[in-house]
Amino acid sequence: MTIRERIEESENLTLSEYVTKSSQTRGREIPHTPCDIRTEFQRDRDRIIHSKAFRRLKHKTQVFISPEGDHYRTRLTHTLEVSQIGRTIARSLRLNEDLVEAISLGHDLGHTPFGHAGEAALNSLAKGGFRHNEQSVRVVDIIEKLNLTYEVRDGILNHTGEGVAQTPEGKIIKIADRIAYINHDIDDAIRAGVLSGEDIPKELTSILGATHSDRIDCMIKNCIYSSLDTSDVRMSGEVEDAMNALRQFMFDRVYVGSDAKVEEAKVQSIMNGLYTYYTNNPLAIPDIDPASDIERSVCDYIAGMSDRYAVYMYQKLYVPSSWGRQ
Repeated sequence: MTIRERIEESENLTLSEYVTKSSQTRGREIPHTPCDIRTEFQRDRDRIIHSKAFRRLKHKTQVFISPEGDHYRTRLTHTLEVSQIGRTIARSLRLNEDLVEAISLGHDLGHTPFGHAGEAALNSLAKGGFRHNEQSVRVVDIIEKLNLTYEVRDGILNHTGEGVAQTPEGKIIKIADRIAYINHDIDDAIRAGVLSGEDIPKELTSILGATHSDRIDCMIKNCIYSSLDTSDVRMSGEVEDAMNALRQFMFDRVYVGSDAKVEEAKVQSIMNGLYTYYTNNPLAIPDIDPASDIERSVCDYIAGMSDRYAVYMYQKLYVPSSWGRQ
């Protein structure tokens, strides 16, 4: 028996009856020989971690664009927090922790530079719109050709929006993503001076908790205890309603119209400029296939940029360089 087979046997013996078992994956588009050490979901996790798109997340905005300070979240640290929350829930529910980890690490690979401001800008420019969850699947399928399992791809696609993942592990990520960003965005907003802890409505802190750690603890435990011994992954009505109200509070006070978001008007200009230039000059995109869908290639290229690379290219294309003799 190989090490992988021992892990799969352990899953069969110890995990929940509702678990997505590694040995029963619906597989990959391109079949390949199983690893003798890692399960299929562990292989997916490793492929994602070693991808270029994953490394670029460290220089992509979470909420605050170009913040002064080392402790603000980036898209990468957000991803790691989602992974930690998701794995905690999965382990407590005896679900597949490896599958949860793979989905969480891949869920934002398709996110644009400048966070949701960049996504909104690209969505307004591209024919058919732009959605980062769909782009994340495109990254793993076409751009990086990771050939991931069906279950990981399904979880990535359905981590946001109206879609529902077909596995309980995918459903975990949808909740873990929201728990993570609501709470760490509050933490960053307080650090930035946009909010104070006292600004959060008392009717919400009385349910969820008054501190960062209390709120995360409340939401995670509520999800776990509400989902035990069921085929679903969910929160209680009271806590879910309070969490959604807190999310709306963040939209009203931070995500839209706050002093820290005034720079987002410049994001639209940068994205407009890049989109216009590359649409008119597609051969400037490295390694582009001239026979490809040009607009699709432009979206792929811009969405893959880090914040600083997008700014660099915009300056290179539109800002005159100094010139002259001494």
